[in-house]
Amino acid sequence: MAHQNVYIVSNSSYVPKGVMTNQDFEKMVDTSDQWIHSRTGIRERRIAAEDESTSDMGTNAALKALKAAKKRADDIDLILVATLSPDFIFPSTACIIQEKIGASKSAAMDIQAACSGFLYGLSVAKAYIQSGTYNNILLISSEKLSAIIDYEDRNTCVLFGDGAAAQVISNEGPGLLVGEVLLGADGSQSELLCMQGGGSRNPASIETVKQRLHYLKMTDGQAVFKTAIKKMAEAGSRIMQKANLTSDDIAFFVPHQANLRIIEVLAKKFNVPMERVVTTLQKYGNTSASTIGIALDELLQRKVLKEDDKLLLLAFGSGFTWGSAFLTFKKEDQHD
Repeated sequence: MAHQNVYIVSNSSYVPKGVMTNQDFEKMVDTSDQWIHSRTGIRERRIAAEDESTSDMGTNAALKALKAAKKRADDIDLILVATLSPDFIFPSTACIIQEKIGASKSAAMDIQAACSGFLYGLSVAKAYIQSGTYNNILLISSEKLSAIIDYEDRNTCVLFGDGAAAQVISNEGPGLLVGEVLLGADGSQSELLCMQGGGSRNPASIETVKQRLHYLKMTDGQAVFKTAIKKMAEAGSRIMQKANLTSDDIAFFVPHQANLRIIEVLAKKFNVPMERVVTTLQKYGNTSASTIGIALDELLQRKVLKEDDKLLLLAFGSGFTWGSAFLTFKKEDQHD
């Protein structure tokens, strides 16, 4: 029996209006625009309003994705939300968005794979559709990282921003045909990038607040940097081998947007010139699970994709988690 084809039939994004530039950080911590840009490639990032939550941003992206796909909320069978900054520990942000968009017939759940959340969510959506369990899935990646950033920690506060993306994923095209999706994880270095406070191990207390445990912490940036390059390079090589593709087959490279130097190393490794690499971190910083969806949206808005163009997606995040995927642009539904 042939596998059911799986398509991203619409892709939308939402970024909040508030902008925080590198110059703004010069007034807050011991840093400079030149230092931040030379080490990360970031110029500015979007910051959500105080009363704008992860579910609010996700809802905005979701409604745009539904409209672009010409789907009603009632057409959605399952809502997946990839986030490490949910509205609450529970209930799931997916349930909150389900109510906000009126998708009363859908199931809903969150996925927590940090910056790899989009690819983990894509793999779950693909499996559900290929199994015949569901036909239309709404995948949302939304992050309000400004809520968990320590703006006294100059090493991490400059890296992150807020934003959301959403895709309607369906068993009928046209759109981006989802090819191979590979995932990986290694929990042995989980302490290098984490938020220690607020869970069952360190429940909220006066002490955890005093120790600033409710903020994102990166204890060894160099180790994270090196592991990110290594694991994304391995994931890219593995998926190319599995899909029987070469560097010449990559029309565009859409990587996780954490650091321009990481992206440049990976582009060189896969022989993709930088003009065919989608970069958005200069405008938005690292929006964790949302980065690939936002970058995909920008690529699609440019209307440069041709029939059968292949996109290589790579991500790496806390956990550590990582993943890779291939998408193929199709103007017509491909029936098996």
